[in-house]
Amino acid sequence: MAFAARIGETAGRKDNAMTEDTRLDPPSLEISGRRATIRLHRARHRNRIEPGDIIRLLEYFETVDANRDLRVLVMAASGPAFSAGFHLGGFAEDKEAAAKAPGFDAMVDRFEKLRVPTIMRLQGGVYGGSTDLALTADFRVGVTGMEMFMPAARLGVHYYPGGLRRYVSRLGLNTAKRLFLTAEKLGAEELLRVGYLTHLVPPEDLDGTVERLASTLDSMAPLAVQGIKQALNEIGHGMLDIEACEERARICKDSADIQEGLAAFREKRAPVFRGV
Repeated sequence: MAFAARIGETAGRKDNAMTEDTRLDPPSLEISGRRATIRLHRARHRNRIEPGDIIRLLEYFETVDANRDLRVLVMAASGPAFSAGFHLGGFAEDKEAAAKAPGFDAMVDRFEKLRVPTIMRLQGGVYGGSTDLALTADFRVGVTGMEMFMPAARLGVHYYPGGLRRYVSRLGLNTAKRLFLTAEKLGAEELLRVGYLTHLVPPEDLDGTVERLASTLDSMAPLAVQGIKQALNEIGHGMLDIEACEERARICKDSADIQEGLAAFREKRAPVFRGV
């Protein structure tokens, strides 16, 4: 079944079941073949993330990392906005979950460290903490007409260190200051220009673009892709583990996949990688 069709069917079921209790309609995880899809379903509240969602999402991340057959993960959302970020009022509304949930920053950092490459399907606005969550993805596919802004200074919130570091490493110091210190709202074209988006397409092309990108990532040699992703993220944070990077390179050099890749190149055919 095509990615777009699965997304549409899931959205219809969840949007029709929406209730006022925001603890309902939690994020879902679907695994189909070598692809995982996490979807936010709280469209009526701009897909804000509750304390209980953090617990569930962290469980999903562990499930994805434990499944060695997976090659790519897509995060998507229902409704006109991608996400309004973390619901600060959730601490008071669901005290039991709030007491058990790790911090939003821990969830975001864990998503960045996922083994497989990740894609954010941004069908609408991205606000607050979700701007940082999206930054942790390897690819951010957005649509014309979308917007983002970081309202921390407007709310009196001092952002957590990991998010500040990520903004600077991904977008540069000047853009990070522009977004954090002024709470300026940026439109889609500017988001592409500053590097927040990796792809910008008309809304009608969103699912096709995500599908093609996910298929491309799926077709690559997983040992190489996953190892290089880890190294690049470490370099971005100024924390490259050279010894570990060299060991991953050695494993790739001795793998069956590199032999398959070279053979496919000589034979002018598409390679079939097995991740070994």
